[in-house]
Amino acid sequence: MNIVIALGILVTLATGIPVFLQMRKHPKGLIILFFAEMWERFSYYGMRGILIFYLTQHFLFDDKYSGGLYGSYTSLVYLLPLIGGILADRFIGTRKAIAFGALLLVAGHLTMAVEGAPARESLTYNGATYEFVVEGRGDARDVKLKVGEGLYAYGPAANGGLELKGLPADAPLPAVLDKGSYEVKVVERDQTYVNIFFLALSLIIMGVGFLKPNISTIVGQLYPQGDPRRDPGFTLYYYGINLGAFWASVLCGYLGQTVGWWAGFGLAGVGMLLGFIVFVLGKPWLEGKGEPPNPEKLKKPVIGPVNLEGAIYLAALAGVAVVWFMVQRNALVGTVLIASTVLSLAYIVYFIATQCTKVQRERMMLAMVLIFGAVVFFTLFEQAGTSLNLFADRNVDLALISQPHTISLLGQTFFLGTREMLAATTMPEGAIWIDMGITAAQTQSFNAGFILIFAPVFAALWLWLGRRNLDPNPTMKFGLGIVQVGLGFLVVVWAGGMADSAFRLPLVMLGMLYLLHTTGELFLSPVGLSEITKLSVAKVVSFMMAVWFLSSSIAQYVGGWIAGLAGTETVGGQVLDPKAALETSLSVFQMLGWWGVGIGIAFIALSFFIKHWAHGVNDASNHPAEAIDGDLQSMPEKP
Repeated sequence: MNIVIALGILVTLATGIPVFLQMRKHPKGLIILFFAEMWERFSYYGMRGILIFYLTQHFLFDDKYSGGLYGSYTSLVYLLPLIGGILADRFIGTRKAIAFGALLLVAGHLTMAVEGAPARESLTYNGATYEFVVEGRGDARDVKLKVGEGLYAYGPAANGGLELKGLPADAPLPAVLDKGSYEVKVVERDQTYVNIFFLALSLIIMGVGFLKPNISTIVGQLYPQGDPRRDPGFTLYYYGINLGAFWASVLCGYLGQTVGWWAGFGLAGVGMLLGFIVFVLGKPWLEGKGEPPNPEKLKKPVIGPVNLEGAIYLAALAGVAVVWFMVQRNALVGTVLIASTVLSLAYIVYFIATQCTKVQRERMMLAMVLIFGAVVFFTLFEQAGTSLNLFADRNVDLALISQPHTISLLGQTFFLGTREMLAATTMPEGAIWIDMGITAAQTQSFNAGFILIFAPVFAALWLWLGRRNLDPNPTMKFGLGIVQVGLGFLVVVWAGGMADSAFRLPLVMLGMLYLLHTTGELFLSPVGLSEITKLSVAKVVSFMMAVWFLSSSIAQYVGGWIAGLAGTETVGGQVLDPKAALETSLSVFQMLGWWGVGIGIAFIALSFFIKHWAHGVNDASNHPAEAIDGDLQSMPEKP
């Protein structure tokens, strides 16, 4: 039993029982949507938690390329829902869009489980080639160079080269290889499985595009206009999202790094399949909601015998090929984002200058300020899947205890220790092993776990402040959120002196980082989309929502580029110099931290000068803390 899984069960019981008791008072369709979206987020975050390790340790891509690829993938995940939402609204309806998207996601996640043989690296010196051999997985993963029949550890040499440890004097190459005297390269990376991997990513991107923007819509449709249960219903629904994200990181992260990539990705696929089954079987409980706006139009042939509905599905499958092409080309994705941003800003400036009253103009400008704040926040926040994940793997001591312990409870003996401790000692006969280690991918559960615990506290806080007219204005909240995400990085930087002899920081410092990132998210995320819908002129509200999602896509792309800056030299997927890796990461984190704190303080100061731009839209009677809309005030939605 893994200790993180055990603690996760306790957190789920403590936070989940009240949720399920409340759900009995809501339409039965909410249960269906709750579990469907929970499993969808389980599949997405399960794959996301181990993706960067799959790229760097299985395919042996370098950190810079892996960060860029991750940024391309996640930015497209944010862009495609714009298309899926339009197709659902105008043609196929939200229910069909969700079902189709779920099938694509099942196919994509299960395709990810087809991993193939891992890539191999070799070292060439004086015309002779020596292979790097990988042993173990996760925290126990070890890479050595095979020279003759022996396997030898390696590390950085003082001259910037490579030092082989324990190499005999009569070996065919020296123990210290000068920089430039040797070449390390990938000698075998099966391109067939690389293409299968990109196909899987493309199916997932397209699947999210159809499912993500539409399932929340049906939740709102379950309740009549003015139904007081609607807002609490969204709160319960978003609890399911965070519950899925939490368990995905715990389970898929554990299996992916201890059993095999196929197990982590496969479990994510099984989760999505369960979500699809729940959604299909629960159709009667949806009470006819989410059906196509014009069913007869869908049945009309448009291309030979193919009707409009079939043509949309075929076009989506063809679109998978376009996504497959784009996701491999980070520069192309960046060009598309830049062009989209320039055109969007140009139109917004034109609209503000020519078609807005003074009140509308200032509200629109306030919306743009918040959108910029969201780009900053999520650029820093989304380092979780890349640079922070790799940092946890390389420079964090993931053991919860320093020495193994044996305890007896209710007549049963338990052995508490990590995998390394278990291998180094003899466990008492009949004892049950409790794994006291945590995999790097499991640290991704910290954010969702903290949300499950603290979201109700923050919801009560905003409500309490709102009733006393003390609730901070949105710009102030954005500033406080950005400051906290910056402080999270700085906490780790300031703890640099706590690194052990292996250049690893205590796990609690990474936990502090994620705690501050989570509280920052609870300041900013629940307010964001709600404010955009209220501040935007009715004529362009849908366009402004698209710009909001475009900003999230930009944040993902820039975040991937920044993650590449935190990269370091690896051999066989293993860091060559842990000290250099720590210094590089802390240098980048320091930059991110101070930029976050600085921009956050600027937002706080600015809030005193532009708060009147809202022109009453955030009065107590119209504030999200008092009137939660479909975007949710009390618990942020996972992207």
